[in-house]
Amino acid sequence: MTVEDFNSCVDLYSDGIYRFALKMLGDTMLAEDNVQDSFERLWVKRGEIDRSKAKSYLFTTSYHASVDAIRRDRHKQELENAQPVLEIGYQPNFDVKEIINHAVDQLPTVQKSVLLLRDYEGYSYGEIAGITGLNESQVKVYIYRARVFLKEKLVSIENLI
Repeated sequence: MTVEDFNSCVDLYSDGIYRFALKMLGDTMLAEDNVQDSFERLWVKRGEIDRSKAKSYLFTTSYHASVDAIRRDRHKQELENAQPVLEIGYQPNFDVKEIINHAVDQLPTVQKSVLLLRDYEGYSYGEIAGITGLNESQVKVYIYRARVFLKEKLVSIENLI
């Protein structure tokens, strides 16, 4: 891969990787770091990676980095949640986008990532399988389970009140 190829990849794929990482991580700074790390890894391996495989490599790298960050964050949250929290009171929330994002955030990491790749980024089942390392039937099952979970969660009475 030449420098021009690398720069072309940055122009073509950085926005998509950022959207994916932002949806996975829910934090703009973490998403920006994720994108930068993904492109840094591509630059380091530019001699080994063909330009036609760069998009898949970048999304795979972003996916694995996101999973690692989620695991680190989950461990941190478990420590923070060990302390008692005072609940102020119930306040209904009518922001649909926020409700959907909250429901998506409750999905297991694998289901969340395959759902985002399919529904937000428009990848085929085969491409998602290549990015995540799952086989195509597993990808379909995880997407189905994620959609069932979201359907149940979004129709629950807590969101309607």
